[in-house]
Amino acid sequence: MTDSTAGTAPQQTTGTTSVPEPAAASAGTPPPPAEHAPPTGRFLARATLLTASLSVAAALLGLVRDQSLARLFGAGRDTDAFLVAWTVPEFAATLLIEDGLAFALIPAFSMALARRARGDGGDPVRSLVAGTLPRLALGFAAVGALLALAAPQFVEALAPGLPDPRPAVDCTRITATCVVSFGLAGYCSAVLRAHRRFLAPAGIYIAYNVGIITAMYTLGGRWGVRSAAVGVAAGGVLMVAVQLPSLVRELRRRPAAEAAGTRAAAGPLDAPLLATVLLFALCRQSQVLIERFLASTLPAGAISHLNYAQKVAQIPMTLSMMLCTITFPVVARALAEGDTERARDRVERDLVLAGALVLLGAAAVVACAPQLIGLLFQRGAFTAGDTAATAGVMRVYALGLLGQTLTGVLVRSYFSAGRATWYPVAAMAAGIAATSWIGAATVGPWGVTGIAAANATGITLTAVLLLAGMRRRSVPVRTRRLLGELSRPLRAALVAAPAGALVAGLPGSPLAELAAGGTTVTVVFVLLGRALGAREFAPALRLVRTHTRRLVHAVLR
Repeated sequence: MTDSTAGTAPQQTTGTTSVPEPAAASAGTPPPPAEHAPPTGRFLARATLLTASLSVAAALLGLVRDQSLARLFGAGRDTDAFLVAWTVPEFAATLLIEDGLAFALIPAFSMALARRARGDGGDPVRSLVAGTLPRLALGFAAVGALLALAAPQFVEALAPGLPDPRPAVDCTRITATCVVSFGLAGYCSAVLRAHRRFLAPAGIYIAYNVGIITAMYTLGGRWGVRSAAVGVAAGGVLMVAVQLPSLVRELRRRPAAEAAGTRAAAGPLDAPLLATVLLFALCRQSQVLIERFLASTLPAGAISHLNYAQKVAQIPMTLSMMLCTITFPVVARALAEGDTERARDRVERDLVLAGALVLLGAAAVVACAPQLIGLLFQRGAFTAGDTAATAGVMRVYALGLLGQTLTGVLVRSYFSAGRATWYPVAAMAAGIAATSWIGAATVGPWGVTGIAAANATGITLTAVLLLAGMRRRSVPVRTRRLLGELSRPLRAALVAAPAGALVAGLPGSPLAELAAGGTTVTVVFVLLGRALGAREFAPALRLVRTHTRRLVHAVLR
């Protein structure tokens, strides 16, 4: 979970600093398990806690980033222009860091580590790096350069309704650099996670948001909204920089076979596998393209309202996926070693726990949407009208959070074996088709609300299709049992959300309304969930309590 260096026992390391074992334990950093031994439940729990803590810090900085964007530039034409260019880092993050490239690289490196554990000749890990990194880096550079050259055509295709496309074109050319930086950052993250080193990868979005916030406040007066694009470029470089020391230390290790002179042949990634994972990630992220294409024909500010609503609504999903970020290499390693039962049990636990957590978060978002948006964004150029519009959209977005989370967990299972499979791409394409058709039909009468409803419907359809295909095409989970487990927190959330909204609507200050509504949602959800017999509530509540304490500490200190 932590970054380790070659050193003398009994020391262990966290990050880049070597500390004695008692000090590491007091800091809350678990000692890393042996590289080839199955990770213990204690290790996974502590790795998840550390990753979640850094993710909460990154989410807080992300809120500061969005608040700064709203305060400095409002929710008008300039912000819409930047958010069109923001599509580039959003796509790059999904394709190269969070989903696409990781789905191909983590199983590949897990297999290389399994071969190293069996004593295969040479170092399969370093050979895999030699066979993949140069080719991928060249591809990243070519795509980034092509995007910068084709920025006018990109903006015209994505948002044809923009009254003045020039700011969007300028921002797109600047953000095109993140194709290279995000690609390298995603590569580093995948290698480190396969080695069970989670500290540096978990900190990349902190560095990223620091770069954007700093650029907006230092350059915003001179360059306007283009300063945010410069921040994206700087943040991408920082994402690579925070991981390089850890990556170099891992790759410097010399297994005994290589020390004896045996070398393994270098080879590229499996092309069909890379194609399927990238196409899936591209299809999933194209929901954003559909939203912005449809919203570009609406009054100014529509794209901004969609963006702010989505960013806040997805926080529960991000937190619920933390465990899956840690366990994806575990599932991949289990399948690489032929232990299907261990992989199945891990996936089932992940699905139930992530589902319970995201349903609690979704209920809170639905209940307290106006209070959340008002407290976070209503200042400066962001008006009360913007708050009302964004809160309405966010409530509709929240209806798709369970589908988003289940899709994220399930697709990892499909690709954890390191084999190409087209079924997830087909399932995601069906969801995208539903999003497109419903969005086109509802954007006229319902505006941004119709776009959000289309998004929620499309991703829920994808989740259903992925779950239906698991038994024959992926890890053979017990579908009927899973649905029974997920139905309990779902029923609890359906009762908790309106109860929380009723309490949050009572007169009072926005902060008091938010506290009352959130507390009501949590109490009702927990009590009803326990009454229904939801077995994953105990670990879910422990994670929620931990996140809440750290969030309050970060806000109030």
